Amino acid sequence: MNSLTIKNLQKTYKNGVVAINDISLEITNGMFGLLGPNGAGKSSLMKTIAGLQKPDSGTVLFNGINCIDDPFFIKKQLGFLPQDFGVYPKISAYDLLTHIAILKGIINTKERKEQVNFLLEKVNLYQHSNKEVHTFSGGMRQRFGIAQALLGNPQLVIVDEPTAGLDPEERNRFNNLLNEISEDIIIILSTHLVEDVKNLCKEMAIINNGTLLAKGKPTDFIAEITGKLWQKTIDKNQVMQYEKEYNVVLTQLNMGTVTIHVQSEAQPDTSFRPILPNLEDVYFSILNQK
Repeated sequence: MNSLTIKNLQKTYKNGVVAINDISLEITNGMFGLLGPNGAGKSSLMKTIAGLQKPDSGTVLFNGINCIDDPFFIKKQLGFLPQDFGVYPKISAYDLLTHIAILKGIINTKERKEQVNFLLEKVNLYQHSNKEVHTFSGGMRQRFGIAQALLGNPQLVIVDEPTAGLDPEERNRFNNLLNEISEDIIIILSTHLVEDVKNLCKEMAIINNGTLLAKGKPTDFIAEITGKLWQKTIDKNQVMQYEKEYNVVLTQLNMGTVTIHVQSEAQPDTSFRPILPNLEDVYFSILNQK
């Protein structure tokens, strides 16, 4: 069983932005969802875990080894799919994966060839091995990104906003692939898309403004607000008035009318009806509270 322990991590950039504010987390095998709006500090946290930047203070331990003191240790165990990754033009998927494998230290030719072919097969790109990667669609490129992240059998894989810009079918295929590989390793899924976390992750954390707001199981979070969520459809020009009077956690526009979800211990009035919460309600409830 792998374990990643983050203790009191702190990072402030030169411009004064506090990117990571005293974050502590314990993560073990499986899919872990890191949820937060754009600019919440997710990428800064991922880069720090990956050893791409040093924190001002705090520790990152992977399987008991201090990765701040020994960044090469985590890099040997790590697969990383950043939010944006560039590819060389005029180079095929097979050749680019082989090049990355050499950079990752897979020097045995037979082993390298086997691993490259196996991963291209696994991410359903084997039939496109000789195609240039820069001609790939968004979904194909993300699947190639996962293949390069899995080279060298990493024990920790970090994927940063992996499904942004993918169509629903590609997103589903990509998520199934992540789910399949997450049983024996740690995969950290950093995203602002609640649906990806809901479908994939047994454990999650919500961060905003570099601060950890909540951590736990999605099912536990949902249970906490079950029986405390109420729905009402109102006119769109009434939204501000309702937001002043009630704890509105979610507002959904629907053909000229607006459906609001209100969190309250008791039914606000008889015009509201009870609803079962989902992870989106939890997410906005926690962001609004803080």
